[in-house]
Amino acid sequence: MRPLRFNSICLALTLFLAVTIAPPASPQGLPALPDSIKKHGLLRAGVKCDYPPDGYLDAAGKPKGVEVSLARQIAAYAFGSPDKIEMTCVTAANRIPALQGDKIDLIIATLGVSAERAQVIAFSDNYAWGGSDVLVPKGSPVKNLKDLAGKTVIVMKGAWQIGWFEKNSPTTNLLKLDGISDGLQALMQKRADGFAHDQAVLQPIAKKNAEVVLVGEVYQLGFRAVGMRKGDDAWVAFVNAAIAKAKKDGLVVQWIKEHVEADLQQFVIDSWDIGKAPKP
Repeated sequence: MRPLRFNSICLALTLFLAVTIAPPASPQGLPALPDSIKKHGLLRAGVKCDYPPDGYLDAAGKPKGVEVSLARQIAAYAFGSPDKIEMTCVTAANRIPALQGDKIDLIIATLGVSAERAQVIAFSDNYAWGGSDVLVPKGSPVKNLKDLAGKTVIVMKGAWQIGWFEKNSPTTNLLKLDGISDGLQALMQKRADGFAHDQAVLQPIAKKNAEVVLVGEVYQLGFRAVGMRKGDDAWVAFVNAAIAKAKKDGLVVQWIKEHVEADLQQFVIDSWDIGKAPKP
């Protein structure tokens, strides 16, 4: 018969091996993290870096914003720390190719849901909604969307405003640029008659810049979601659960209050509540 001390040591060793070898439990009660994501040891996220308040660079050149905070929270759920993340600045034009090229594991970059995009990528549940508007110079003769017929309008490459103008205002000439700062600069240089983009982005610009105003005719109601590669249903399920938890725990409202000016906070909070989306 073996000594009691020997048996205790064996039991302790067995428990130690069980803890170190067994896969970690799903964090925060979320679904299991798929091996396709786990193998990297961190979250690889594509985020906007020129789109405040959702994604922008701070004074130190590091990504900040509401969507950036969501990406970091998903990393915390998946890997135990918000720092377990590798963020890549993406644009409307290169974000889907970066995902398809396995450079990132998800897109949290103001990605609008569309039938065309759904053919090539998978979407999470919708997490925010919004409309589009057009920024014009103060004193512009453009008073509504019909006035843009035959004129030049700035749009972001890969953005969903392109499809709307091609369908609804085919005589409008579209000047496609890479970034929001490029678009605003082109408008101020009078290279175009208007700058079409998301209402949530143009509204703060108009508020801070007395030389431009919004047309104020909101069009193309749309929804945002996280983009992932097709076929990884377990990853989609994890991300859906992570977004739902972040919203339920009040984290999204906390991030909005951190990154949005006080008088615009309620507008942004409402835009992250799918139940408050207006009817098309």
